[in-house]
Amino acid sequence: MTKAKSKTQAKSRSATRRKSKGRTASSATPGWTWGRILRLARNVMLGLIGAVLALVVLFSFVNPVMTPYMIAESWRQGGIQRAWVDLDDVSPELARSVVAAEDANFCRHWGFDLKAIRAAIEEGSGRGASTISQQVVKNVFLWQGRSWPRKALEALLTPVVEAVWTKRRILEVYLNVAETGPGIFGVEAAARHYFGRSAAELTPRQAALIAAILPDPKGRNPARPSNFLRARATSILEGAATIRADGRADCFQH
Repeated sequence: MTKAKSKTQAKSRSATRRKSKGRTASSATPGWTWGRILRLARNVMLGLIGAVLALVVLFSFVNPVMTPYMIAESWRQGGIQRAWVDLDDVSPELARSVVAAEDANFCRHWGFDLKAIRAAIEEGSGRGASTISQQVVKNVFLWQGRSWPRKALEALLTPVVEAVWTKRRILEVYLNVAETGPGIFGVEAAARHYFGRSAAELTPRQAALIAAILPDPKGRNPARPSNFLRARATSILEGAATIRADGRADCFQH
């Protein structure tokens, strides 16, 4: 065998060994198979669910500092007005007025008012049926809008919040995170902005006027109420007296 032929055979064996090593290394590092992608997606989803559940438990006794919508509005407007206030420091008339205006059966449902939902379906899309519990879930944990993914998440989280939080806590958080004017959040900030007094010092009429703006806080002004807003406030005052008399305010008032 000549030296040239021997060198050629040696190079061939060396190339074969390199290819074999390459195949072994490649087979040791699996690619992105569908099974691996699905496992990763499942793990991410479980992690997100765990994080949200942890926040639900945390916020049952720790006050949320900001909500996603507050952050968005703060960026858009260059700042917001807000001041946290405990439910004990909110006038009873204001708490009853808000419940009467937004969710009169708040104390009697587990997160969804089925009668209101049926009525909304019968009357069409012009009437809302979201409970205070649903609005808290949307404001604190989710995003604004009417998309089906958000509504589905809201439907899943609302019973969880109802199970972990008390009714008083749900109402307390709602009163502090609800939008009450352009760049204004919570009833304390609203009371000071519109009437120059704290939420504990509001008159029943002022309380009803603040409750009356909640469906359209950017388009209604309780300090300069329209005829419609005055009439709505009168109706809310009557509703607040009704839920006090029939026991539908018992779950959040001493």
